[in-house]
Amino acid sequence: MSLDERIITQAILEGYFEKFKSSLDLDVAIVGGGPSGLTAARLLAADGFNVALFERKLSLGGGMWGGGMTFNIIVVQEESVHLLTDVGIPVAHYKDNYYTADAVAATTTLASAACLAGAKVFNCMSVEDVVLREQDGVKRVTGIVINSSPVEMAGLHVDPVVLGSKYLIEATGHAVEVLQTLVRKNDVRLNTPSGKIEGEQSMWAEVAETNTVINTREIFPGLYVAGMAANASYGSYRMGPIFGGMLLSGEKVAADIAAKLRG
Repeated sequence: MSLDERIITQAILEGYFEKFKSSLDLDVAIVGGGPSGLTAARLLAADGFNVALFERKLSLGGGMWGGGMTFNIIVVQEESVHLLTDVGIPVAHYKDNYYTADAVAATTTLASAACLAGAKVFNCMSVEDVVLREQDGVKRVTGIVINSSPVEMAGLHVDPVVLGSKYLIEATGHAVEVLQTLVRKNDVRLNTPSGKIEGEQSMWAEVAETNTVINTREIFPGLYVAGMAANASYGSYRMGPIFGGMLLSGEKVAADIAAKLRG
């Protein structure tokens, strides 16, 4: 069987740009490919929405790959187990309310499940800004400004491109990169006690896990925070190497946005 390198290139280009063109007007754009972002992507795509996830790095999964201190086992609490087992990830009961799973199996399966549900994933893609529109004096996020991560890493002056989205999920973790950019560049008030990013506190797993879900909400018109970004935005604690709250946050943000999209 003969192979033509040009046809290989053609297949890559046509496949990629078909995926890219279908993402010009998204229902939901998700920034950050950790457990909350992947869970939200899977659930929203399975509901039939046009969803794309953007991850700056080559690999997905955020901090889940490493478990705790590179010991690649993750811990989740009982109420979140279904978000692993629903996609075929084996879990083991450890003690009351504590379950474990292989970090590599969990990460790869969550990523695969999101793609198979219909979510489009763009890795090596950085979201460097948002698109704002104002109507009746109210500003709203209506899209994302993206660029190639290698361009960003090299510090090259190359202009980005824009994709539209009805809703944006900020799931970049501790750094809340998208929200930081929104606040730095615009005179806006967030839906937080101070109107600003409150910043995360030190570790308190029990409170942090509960608050991760509570703090998953619309923080600015058109923009939701999920996962660790939710706690960093609302001034709560970090949780360390337990991932149930992240998964439940992804489930909650998907349900909240789906309800709004359905009207």
